[in-house]
Amino acid sequence: MSPNELVSLDYWRSTHSQPRWRLPSKLNVSARDILRIVGSHIKPRMRVLEIGCAPAKYLAYFAKVRGANVCGLDYSERGIKISRELFSKLNLPGEFRCEDIFITTLPEASFDLVYSVGVIEHFEDARSIVEKHLFLTKPGGRVVISIPNFGGVYGRLERYFCPELLNIHNLKIMSCRALVQLAPERTACEPLAQRSGRMSPWIINFEKKWPAALAKVTTLALNALGLIQPFDIGPLCPMLVLTIRKGTEL
Repeated sequence: MSPNELVSLDYWRSTHSQPRWRLPSKLNVSARDILRIVGSHIKPRMRVLEIGCAPAKYLAYFAKVRGANVCGLDYSERGIKISRELFSKLNLPGEFRCEDIFITTLPEASFDLVYSVGVIEHFEDARSIVEKHLFLTKPGGRVVISIPNFGGVYGRLERYFCPELLNIHNLKIMSCRALVQLAPERTACEPLAQRSGRMSPWIINFEKKWPAALAKVTTLALNALGLIQPFDIGPLCPMLVLTIRKGTEL
């Protein structure tokens, strides 16, 4: 496990409390965006894998609402335990593996869709983990990778509120041009990178500089504005999304 992975795991533990046993709320603008962006590629009975799945709320939604056959992979034992408990509480079928993505026992080309949310930016060599996404995807299937958009206004804000958070992110890949270049050249595919999502406060740690009450009110107010925003506005998009349609090897 790399230093970036260890820091990422410590950050996950510090920011994810015991989840409530329910699906992600669409009143959270970030959750709504992920469900929309990833869910647009999912059809009933598709085989869907989330890399870095804990606590597996998105997978639970795709299993229950979209009728997908889901699998989650995470290197955190605690994260996998929570994911399994969530599916048990919701009486949903799902497969979970506590494994390192680079030595996973999952077979090659076994999923229609492989996605991750906030994972690859914690690796110095992001190209290698993108390749693992594609390795597990069937020919004709899709990869969807979402990372926080710290290359613009959100990065400037977070550098003020919580600069240490930026230190555990690979900022070099936080542009559409850089993301597209992560797609392997040896595989026939159709990479597309774009800024996505409505305005969101959830990737900014206001509470690091402001009183808790002010930080909470600001977060809720900005979340409400994001929910009523009718379309994406490039500079305010909180995510960068790389979508790859896997073809056959050249």
